[in-house]
Amino acid sequence: MYDQNNIFAKILRGDIACQKIAEDKHFLSFHDVHPKAPTHALVIPKGSYENAHDFTTHASEEEIVGFWKGVNTTVTTLNLTQDGYRLIANTGPHSRQEVPHFHVHILGGHDLGPKMVMS
Repeated sequence: MYDQNNIFAKILRGDIACQKIAEDKHFLSFHDVHPKAPTHALVIPKGSYENAHDFTTHASEEEIVGFWKGVNTTVTTLNLTQDGYRLIANTGPHSRQEVPHFHVHILGGHDLGPKMVMS
């Protein structure tokens, strides 16, 4: 059951402010308040989806395409296409997903090394 009081739901409702990067009817992207790299953004769908599995199972094709175009818009806006970036989407407790709303982390701005564990 989706938690309407999770922090991303509150951001989408406007109850909590964020440092917005880009937005349209399918997604919102904003800077992470606890960055793990020089550039660390989050992209969330506007719908109420708990994780990647929930999103890909229940979202419409238009929502899915719109979300991933939003990821691309965010990467382009942040000027990460030249040097590269990393996408991370945690799903469930074993991945240590902290917020029960599907989201993708975009990390870049320097060499991230061969592997990165988010804490």
